[in-house]
Formats: sequence, C-alpha cells, structure tokens
Amino acid sequence: MPVIDRTQINEEIKALKAQYGQDRSALLPILQSFQEKYGYLPDIIMQETAHALGIHPVEVEGVASFYSFFRRKEPQGKYVLRLCKTISCDLAGKEKVARQLENELGIKFGETTKDKLFTLEYTNCLGMCDQGPALMVNDRLFAHVTPDKVPQIIADCRRGFIKSEFPKVVPSDVKKEGPILSHNLKAGDGLKSALNLSRSAVINLVRESGLKGRGGAGFPTAVKWQLAGAAQSDKKYVVCNADEGEPGTFKDRYLLYHHTDVMFDGMTIAAYAIGATQGFIYLRGEYLYMKKYLEETIEKRRAANLLGNNILGKEGFNFDIQIRLGAGAYVCGEETALIESLEGYRGEPRNRPPFPVDTGFQKHPTIVNNVETFIDAALICAKGAKWFNEHGTEKSSGTKLFSVSGDCERPGIYELPFGITIAQLLKEVGGENAKAVQIGGASGKCVARQDFDRTIAFEDISSGGSIITFGPDTDMLKVAINFMEFFVEESCGQCTPCRDGNPKLLEGLKLLERGRCSMTYLNELMRLGETIQLASKCGLGQSSPNAFLSILANFKSEILGRVPEKE
Repeated sequence: MPVIDRTQINEEIKALKAQYGQDRSALLPILQSFQEKYGYLPDIIMQETAHALGIHPVEVEGVASFYSFFRRKEPQGKYVLRLCKTISCDLAGKEKVARQLENELGIKFGETTKDKLFTLEYTNCLGMCDQGPALMVNDRLFAHVTPDKVPQIIADCRRGFIKSEFPKVVPSDVKKEGPILSHNLKAGDGLKSALNLSRSAVINLVRESGLKGRGGAGFPTAVKWQLAGAAQSDKKYVVCNADEGEPGTFKDRYLLYHHTDVMFDGMTIAAYAIGATQGFIYLRGEYLYMKKYLEETIEKRRAANLLGNNILGKEGFNFDIQIRLGAGAYVCGEETALIESLEGYRGEPRNRPPFPVDTGFQKHPTIVNNVETFIDAALICAKGAKWFNEHGTEKSSGTKLFSVSGDCERPGIYELPFGITIAQLLKEVGGENAKAVQIGGASGKCVARQDFDRTIAFEDISSGGSIITFGPDTDMLKVAINFMEFFVEESCGQCTPCRDGNPKLLEGLKLLERGRCSMTYLNELMRLGETIQLASKCGLGQSSPNAFLSILANFKSEILGRVPEKE
C-alpha cells in the first residue's frame, strides 16, 4: 500500500481540483480517487481535502459516511468482492455462492483477509438481474456465478486477471428489439436534425411526440425542457441520470454501452433546447467498468465537433459533458438527491419547490432525465414525432425497454409497446406459470395472477422497466423481506416516516416468518405502510411500502399462520 504523505496528498488534490472543479462539487471525485489508491480514507486525507475545499472536516466525514463504497476505519483488500443480494440473484441461487465465497476466503461478509488481499461484501443490484447470481470484483463483473466458479474467480484475482477466462464486460442479453433499439443512427444524426430547428421547435417536436420520462414517474419531457429553457440564468445544466439502482433493472447498462452516441446526442439536443453549456452523466458506482469507455467516447465526440465550442458549426452553441461516479446510494436515483451528490453533499433529497428546472445544480436551472429518455429524444429529432407515435397508447406513446428477470424461460431485455398486458408480456418471456409479477422493481407493485389483464402504461401500471416474475413455488414472504431489507438499508434517514417506519415493517415481516404476528398487528402495520407513503419526503419513502402492501394484500393466506420456530 502506498505511503501516505501530506505533501503528495495536497499535490494530488490540486490536480483533481483542476480536473473536476475548484469548489465542493469536486469532493466525491477526490475521495473516490484516494479510496482507489489507498483502499480507505484515513483522517489525514479527510482533513487535507476539507482544507483544500474550504469546508470543515466533519462535513467531509459526513459525506464519506453516507456512501456505502467509502471505507473509513481500515483499508479494504486489494480485491473487493461484492455479491449482489437483491431478489433476482436470490432466486438464482445467491446463498450457495455466498457460502462458497466464505469457505474459500475463510472470512465472513464485511471482513477482510489477514493478508489484506480480499474484502468480502454484499451489495445491492449490480444490473445483472437476468444473469445472476452476479459478483463484482473491483471493476470487473461476473455473471451466472455458481459455487464451482468461485475458486476460479479467486485464483484469477491472485494472478491479477492475467489470461482470465472471464470477460471484463459481460454482454447484455437482448431478446427483442423494436424501433428504438434497431434505429441504425450514426453519431450526430439526431443532433444534426435538431440543430436545423430553432430551440423552441425542438421542444415542440418533443411535445408532439408525447415523450414522458422513462424512469417511471412519467413526467412530460417537453414540459421539463420548456420550464428550464424559460428560466433566467447565466448557467444551465443537463444531467443524465445513469444511476440505475432499482432492483431488477439492467437495460440502461446495455444502452450506455451499445447506444452511447445516441444518448450523448440526446443530452446535447437537450442542452441546445434549454441553453445549457455543461452536462454531467451521473454513473452509478457499480458501473465503474464503463467509465473509461464513456470518457473515450466523449473525447471522440470532441474531436468530431459533436461536443465543445460551436458544435457542428452552430455559432454560439457550446456544450461539454463530464462523467461523475456515484459511490453506492440508491436514493441518488431521485433527481434532487442526485444533484446534492453532484454538489459534494450527502445524497439527501431536497424539499420541493423549488424544482431543479428553476434551482438545480449550484442553484442554476437543471434538467435531469434518464438514459432511455435522452435516447428517445434524439431518435424523435431524427425520425419525427409521427414515427414515435406509431406505437403505444394515447397517454403512453412509444415503446418501452423492459428488464425481465426471475422465474421465466427467457430473461433479458425486451422492447415492447406501452399498453401491453402483463399476460402478453409473460407469454413473450416464457413466464406464463407465474403466480405474481413485480412491476417497477422494489419500489413498484406486486401484481397477482388475477390481475394479469392489466396494462403496463402510465395510465394503468407504470414501470421504469423492471419486471421480476415469481413462479408457483416462490415464497412471497421472503420476497417481501428482501425488498424491505433493501429499503431499510438504502433509506437516507433524513425523514422520520421512512427512517423509522420501514424497520417496523421489516420487523413485522420477520414476526410473520416466525409465525408470531396477529391479524390485529398486521393491520396496524398496513396502516403504517400507508402513512409512510403519505408522509415521506421523497419518492423512496413514498414507494418503499408498495411491495409490502401489495404482497400482503394478494398473498395473505400464504403468509399468515406459519408454524412458529422452536424456542
């Protein structure tokens, strides 16, 4: 491990500030750089970073303690093995892999080997739900991990991955393409079309298409762009939310790698439409292995005048993009928490109003859209609103990318039109025998067989893309427990309903598992869940009881009356 030298630290901080900015927004990149070099963040690094940014060391400590990828007390191993513990990997046999990892390394989860070579941790969704169990080793992903592969992976680490039989980037499994995935556009095609229009005409085109945000909330994209464009400010920002942390969602992982230029086109079009000069991609920490590739693509776009000054000869249109890496916090998928994180703070959601379109990054107008939304916007500019409206429903135009995992014959990525019924989707993926489907990930709703005729659309059941199928033998109580454990861990702790309410719901589920929960208490818990939905500050708390409530409502007879454990 490198010797920690105060002078050298200050030189490194100076270089990092030159790269990421002179203000507090450089804090996360600085900490991430030191974490990578030293394996943890000792006090001297925290202190010198604080002094260099003009903030108190306790503020740096507060940020470092918030994000799960930062380590404070002691160095992590040279290789950090993070095993995904979300429900899709659970269904695929994660527990056996976990036991074999402990057996081979001689440590428990949360520990580091005596030789400081390996640290073993659990992590939440790695974006490999269709190819689980999934394991991340530093910046490498491993799919379909079985107990017999564990010794090979550990041996590969010891050899420094020289001549590794495992690919560094695991390919995504696309099962069905539609007009979005089969667009055949080249870098800059959508952008060139947009630059032939006025700024207002671009927004009007997006409005005509009916495009709504593909993250699940479904806010009209044109309205967001219009509000930011009309806001008065000397600076405006475009942010791509690539923090794909919802359990069961992995389609952005594919889009980021295989439709990169179209996504960048969409961001640049948005910048032109609202008058922004700077953009950020907030890339989830679990997608670290993509960072270099994305940065190389940005450099190519600069060389081709698709980024930079006077883009494609458009006088006065200047725009550039930086990659900022998350550090392990699901709540940063919420747009105001994401902006807080970009600014170098804990990822705690803001009170709204004001909204980001008025008061976003560093108090300037900011639009935040996800990867799929920016790609759709670029395609609309290239092919037209009419082309986009050939699919979907009146209130949910276009197609949607679905990440399908769980108990089905053909998990993977599917592009399907909005308005498809759950039954139709299950037939497509080979999951006709499912007894339940989780629509929208952990924060979505669990739909039972009697409701499979419902449609997936903004006007019925909305989804950011996660579809998890549960077969006849799945224990739905264990599913509910898995989801609630996720929310208890990922709550930012800022507001009381979410911070204190979710642990109570989990406690109730554990009582049900032990056969020690009365119907009276269960009804109280369900009322508590409804209160959490109403009283929580942000979308995490407002949606965290969804799975709990819908699973209990649909599978009460399966869950109640379990034989108590022996005392």
